[in-house]
Amino acid sequence: MEQRIEIGDVIKMKKQHPCGTNEWEVLRTGMDFRLKCLGCEHQVMVPRKLVEKNFRGFLSRVEVTADI
Repeated sequence: MEQRIEIGDVIKMKKQHPCGTNEWEVLRTGMDFRLKCLGCEHQVMVPRKLVEKNFRGFLSRVEVTADI
């Protein structure tokens, strides 16, 4: 089962950022992802396909509440 990446999640990527960390916070999703490096707070736009390829796991998840 595929787990969806949501805004606010902290994810681990395959390769490190030049600052030395591979932990990223998701700021935007869609065709491109806006990710913020948790080491130096640099923000980058990355295509969805590249994020899905290099995704290695969740470090923390945002709770999704359904409005009824």
